[in-house]
Amino acid sequence: MKLIVTGAAGFIGMHTALSLLHEGHEVVGIDNLNDYYDIQLKHGRLDVLLQRPGFRFFRLDIADGQALAQCVKSERPDRVVHLAAQAGVRYSLENPMAYVSSNLVGFANILESCRHAQVPNLVFASSSSVYGDNSRLPFSEHDPVDHPLSLYAATKRSNELMAHSYAHLYGLPVTGLRFFTVYGPWGRPDMAPILFASAIVAGKPIRVFNHGNHRRDFTYVDDIASGVAAVATKGPGIRRTADAWPDDPATSMAPFRIYNIGNGTPVRLLDFLSLLESCLGKKAQLELVAAQPGDVQETWADCSDLERDFGYRPRTSLEQGLQRFVAWFREYYSS
Repeated sequence: MKLIVTGAAGFIGMHTALSLLHEGHEVVGIDNLNDYYDIQLKHGRLDVLLQRPGFRFFRLDIADGQALAQCVKSERPDRVVHLAAQAGVRYSLENPMAYVSSNLVGFANILESCRHAQVPNLVFASSSSVYGDNSRLPFSEHDPVDHPLSLYAATKRSNELMAHSYAHLYGLPVTGLRFFTVYGPWGRPDMAPILFASAIVAGKPIRVFNHGNHRRDFTYVDDIASGVAAVATKGPGIRRTADAWPDDPATSMAPFRIYNIGNGTPVRLLDFLSLLESCLGKKAQLELVAAQPGDVQETWADCSDLERDFGYRPRTSLEQGLQRFVAWFREYYSS
């Protein structure tokens, strides 16, 4: 099977591409290699992929609709896995237009390209941030999600709505996956694990928002990647559920589904830090401060639908995941 993976030089994109290559599939990677963070990290991920048989790469921006459409048309993929996006809740407070260009215009181009190329299955990345401060736990795909707390979250919810319209109007099979706090080797330097590990190693204080009382459903990246690969390769197999539509945001009479993909175990941020200290063998200097705008209090994934339909089950404990992350962190940042 041939799959296009957008955002292939990104954190989740690289691991998803590796998972698909390991299963014997052909992967065509797309990425614009922008400088949102250290470009060398992106090149490092890409170098890993380029060493694997069955991988090819195109450098292009999904906001360039003509170039993207030409690529998808010429490659004629069996599946498209769309993981390219402007990431980060806090950065969306500083540079909102970057999210409009990549997450809205770029996603519209993905939908159009897949429609015209008659791609049999589009899987795209959404986010647990769409739940906002939903007080019903664990988060279920079948709950309303109409009050995002950040522009990043709003763009991800918009993607879900845009995807549904294409499924309804054009019969394009689409599946959205709401990721929950992904961590692991090759992570972005603006994400908590690398920020925390770097500060601990350097003996610098860590600003811990909400006094460390946030709880997050930390999910190891290999578990995420294997889940994405399963949905992409085994799908679409989307069941039309007329009895649930239109009141259920996760299902539809159209070929459209939304799934949570997480670990299913929320962990307090202070407990995460304590385990990271243990893996690094060094204590952190903590500066406990108030919560930031756009942050949610707790995330917790109900993944029962994904387990039922695709056999998804995370297999990596937080301790195992952090040990692997620290091993990579020490090797990469000491070189």
